Amino acid sequence: MSDKNYNLDDLLYLMSRLRDPETGCPWDIKQTFASIVPHTIEEAYEVADAIEKQDYPHLKEELGDLLFQVIFYSQMGKEQQHFEFEDIIHTLVQKLVRRHPHVFPSGELHSENNDIRLSDDEIKGRWEQIKAQEREEKELAASPQKSQSDYVSILSDIPNVLPALQRAEKLQKRAATVGFDWPEATPVLDKIEEEIGELREAMAENNQANIQDELGDLMFAMTNLARHVNVKSEMAVRSTNQKFVDRFQYIEQVLHEKGVALEDASLEEMEALWQKAKQALKA
Repeated sequence: MSDKNYNLDDLLYLMSRLRDPETGCPWDIKQTFASIVPHTIEEAYEVADAIEKQDYPHLKEELGDLLFQVIFYSQMGKEQQHFEFEDIIHTLVQKLVRRHPHVFPSGELHSENNDIRLSDDEIKGRWEQIKAQEREEKELAASPQKSQSDYVSILSDIPNVLPALQRAEKLQKRAATVGFDWPEATPVLDKIEEEIGELREAMAENNQANIQDELGDLMFAMTNLARHVNVKSEMAVRSTNQKFVDRFQYIEQVLHEKGVALEDASLEEMEALWQKAKQALKA
């Protein structure tokens, strides 16, 4: 085992060895862009989980696993002559320099900063303007027959594959950049109450399609409220999920110590333990 610290070149070399058709790893060789996607999503969530737990030694390992996903894609891109790792780096740096004119006023990475001081709102406004221009350029590149005067949706680049609550938040934030937004949180609460009423009606009619539709509207409105009170809806639900796990495991533990199986406990007994769990875990 080498005592030296491996570097990025070593990682790229390792990936090329794993994908070598003759001497590589059979599992790595048979992977495709599509087959790797679920692993990439899983690794991203494991990074988020380590941060949530403030497990920084483990975070180092999880970040490495996430980086490996990028290396994997770049190797397949190289094999198929789409792009190489260096192209990924170049495109990223180029984009970040372009999106930060207040830091790189000349548009060059190693340019001198002219000490521009902008507010958060000014930076956000410039960011959105630049991204809007990028969206138009992407649309024109994808459809050369389009002209500059053709319509391009401001929502067109928000990925469909995002978690639903996260995508809802992004859709709302993007619409808000052109003024399509509630002015404050209070009207959103009114909207939530309206959606609850419509959901009750759908449930009374026992119309499953309408129930799903109205429930979706309610969750979308709840996400809007979260945005207005500066809460990430995805993180709020993740936190509540963990809170549920902690409380339910408290119930399991107490029943186990009593020698009572979960399926033999009454709902009233479990509810009483749930209330005790709330107090115990708060303490």
